[in-house]
Amino acid sequence: MQDEKILTEVGTNEWQVVVFMLGSQPFAINVDKTREILRWPGVRPVPKSHPAMRGITTIRGEVIPLVDLRIYLNIESPVPDEQSKLIVAEFNRMKLGFVVDGVDRIYRISAEELDSSLTGTFLGENALYVIKRDGRNILLLDYERIVQIVNPQMAEAFKVDADHAKKVSSILGDPNRYKILVAEDSPLIRRLIQDALAEGGFHNVELVGHGKAAWDRLNDEDDHFDLLITDIEMPKLDGLSLTRKVKESPRHKDIPVIVFSSIVAEDIKRKAQSVGAEAQISKPEIPFLVETVARLLKGRE
Repeated sequence: MQDEKILTEVGTNEWQVVVFMLGSQPFAINVDKTREILRWPGVRPVPKSHPAMRGITTIRGEVIPLVDLRIYLNIESPVPDEQSKLIVAEFNRMKLGFVVDGVDRIYRISAEELDSSLTGTFLGENALYVIKRDGRNILLLDYERIVQIVNPQMAEAFKVDADHAKKVSSILGDPNRYKILVAEDSPLIRRLIQDALAEGGFHNVELVGHGKAAWDRLNDEDDHFDLLITDIEMPKLDGLSLTRKVKESPRHKDIPVIVFSSIVAEDIKRKAQSVGAEAQISKPEIPFLVETVARLLKGRE
């Protein structure tokens, strides 16, 4: 019954988001990144930290940092701390709390609803998408980027040892013989993946911003790819749906797929396996990406 449940839920191109308020503006975060929603727990300041890093608190014996999204996004709020809410999130193998004015509701959305047309222009670099629901424009933020800016030490986890990367890829001879396709919506993570692969000698890499673009490139009759790296949370076609289409395609089914996601929940891992992904790596484990790419490509020879 467990496997049947996984298979009926995965590949639908739908997921759920928690909608919360900062001032008068609604925002959203993926339910799979959310662990619980709490009242204001109090905070202990951390010296010499980013202004949006309010400090640390203890929840059920576990110490977690608190990031005030109102301060980070420079949004004035009439809600005092004592009436604010805390969204406890877990991604990139860490827990932290996002301080918000209040939590609104949960929506089930389709990846096709995510509008990225204003990203990087009017929306700036912190907002990835607009979700239009019930007459409102709900912003989905790039939480990985926010956390790395608030806590620069996080970037250390994404650094790749160049010597190790070259050593593990040496089993392939010339890594540039292989063409790799990367589907990732965050510009920051796209750059980190490209840099990591380059350290291993993989320069024949194409990067796209969503699953549909990846699927279109795979179906280009004049080109071919030897391996696919995909995020899960993307517009138009999410990574699990993309993987399922690849593995159900007679033409593409032998292309190894690595699911590379900040969401590390066990049910997500099972879903990735259920659609045929050969490997799953969480984003802080980017040093293992080159090793996994080399192993999977070697296995195809």
